[in-house]
Amino acid sequence: MKKKLSIEGMSCGHCVGQTTKALEGLAGVTSVAVDLASKSAVVETDAEVSDDTIKTAGSEAGYTVTSISQE
Repeated sequence: MKKKLSIEGMSCGHCVGQTTKALEGLAGVTSVAVDLASKSAVVETDAEVSDDTIKTAGSEAGYTVTSISQE
């Protein structure tokens, strides 16, 4: 399953790294692609990962996941 995230608060490559690390650390996540220019990320999972879990990971990394949609 793929989920597309809109993320606020990222402004540099370090932000991308922090966001990537936080999302990759979630159980069930198989890949993460973060794009600074569009302030978005695509998360692929092989198990159900709740939107709340994703939002919490983003928040703990210092950013705000403003929306999540299925791809």
